[in-house]
Amino acid sequence: MLLLSWEYPPVIEGGLARHVRKLAEALVRQGMRVDVLTRGVGAAPKGEDPHDGEFGGVNVHRVREPGWPRDLDRFVAWVERMNDDMLAAGEALAQESGYDLIHGHDWLVAPASLALAERLGLPYVTTIHATEHGRHQGWVQDQPQAHIHSVERWMARSADGVIVCSYYMRGHVADIFDIDERRIAVIPNGVDPNDLRPLEDLEALRREFAAPHEKLVLLVGRLVYEKGFQLALDALPGVIERVENVRFLVAGSGTHEGELKAQAEQLGLSRHGMFLGWIGDDVLHSLYRIADLCVVPSIYEPFGLVALEAMASGCPCIVADTGGLREVVPSGERVGLRFNGGDAEHLGVMIERLLIDVDLRDRLVMEASEHVLRFDWDDIAQRTRGIYSQLGKLARREEGARRG
Repeated sequence: MLLLSWEYPPVIEGGLARHVRKLAEALVRQGMRVDVLTRGVGAAPKGEDPHDGEFGGVNVHRVREPGWPRDLDRFVAWVERMNDDMLAAGEALAQESGYDLIHGHDWLVAPASLALAERLGLPYVTTIHATEHGRHQGWVQDQPQAHIHSVERWMARSADGVIVCSYYMRGHVADIFDIDERRIAVIPNGVDPNDLRPLEDLEALRREFAAPHEKLVLLVGRLVYEKGFQLALDALPGVIERVENVRFLVAGSGTHEGELKAQAEQLGLSRHGMFLGWIGDDVLHSLYRIADLCVVPSIYEPFGLVALEAMASGCPCIVADTGGLREVVPSGERVGLRFNGGDAEHLGVMIERLLIDVDLRDRLVMEASEHVLRFDWDDIAQRTRGIYSQLGKLARREEGARRG
């Protein structure tokens, strides 16, 4: 089978790259031959890229592309050119390797994925990791959001199979694209605790950000509006005043970074914490282990991988009661706490509660360590193979009917 993704390690823009890699490697462990067609960066010709080849049993093929423009209007044109290049590369690969199915990830590779499937006469599966409608709270009437939304709608309606990461996303996708929920399979994201490798000297890292008597609150993710970090910043002054000796870290980068820093300055938070910008995985996994709690305050969240990684690292979580986070952190205060989505005051109450109640933190960590085992990549791969098998049987029946 052939997987298409606009990012694949070491080219990482977000969680999609890690998802595709872990899925591909798990499929290989289960006996499948998996090729990945993805993007390289720069101008090195094919065959000279050290990241082109077999990794973890997966055959990775990269199409060299220039760095993508941050201006969204220019980004859409850049995506179209990338899809043209991927389509040409995919057709060349198909002449060398016989594929049974095309699996594309998100709208960014939808044109190439669908065109390949049609030209090769193969089933096309798409995984919808998020939607433009959700990222912009339904405001998709203007360009370029309207264009992206229309591509996603066309992708969802054209695909032979649709996969989403949560039951929330199944309802969301069915509603905004007007398709039957029965066409949409729910297969969650996964986490591999063995991948969450911290730095060796955690005590030294902790001393960089907080004194022994201080509590450390962690915020992780892309700094964009829908991740809701502005809510957490609004909640922190009251928490600091009531609890005292509280510090915070914001790890990540994004289009909302400047506004968040200005907000922190206006709220008088600058002396109580810092923005780290983009960080590598080793530092991120270490931050989970040195923080007293992790806050995931998203306004829109298809799944909630940060919460899952934090729990797998032994860091208690507070998440917004919204989207896929409800499925990662179920109600009942068993594995984590939830606050009313969009309510900074309620978030402050929950942060204060978790910082003060050591027994509660310990109980949540213990229960969460068992809960995260449900999100196993081998199980996710097996369920994904089930989708492939169903579509393969359907395609063979349709081919037989045409011949008959």
